[in-house]
Amino acid sequence: MKTVYLASPYTLGDPVLNVRAQIEAAEELVNLGYLPHVPLLSHLWHIASPHPYEYWMEIGLEWVRHCDILLRLPGESKGADAEVTLARELGIPVIFGLDEFYKVALKLSQ
Repeated sequence: MKTVYLASPYTLGDPVLNVRAQIEAAEELVNLGYLPHVPLLSHLWHIASPHPYEYWMEIGLEWVRHCDILLRLPGESKGADAEVTLARELGIPVIFGLDEFYKVALKLSQ
């Protein structure tokens, strides 16, 4: 099963709605047979045990290193852009948006 890292905004806009957008995308990926990593679920972890932004970015970037595909969801985000940059440096395919994912990633899994 191919793993997909979801990169998207968190702090710009409403964080709760941003988390929801990742969860909705993850549900689509699971239905397509992929194993999504939903880093914004750390929102709940942060509520229970707060850490600085850099802590969460370090964890997220480490997860990027272990994914097969990075799916960049819409919206401005320096953190998500850094994740895209790392994925490209590592040769991990980066796909922008679910519409493109449906077109491109299905070919990658074959």
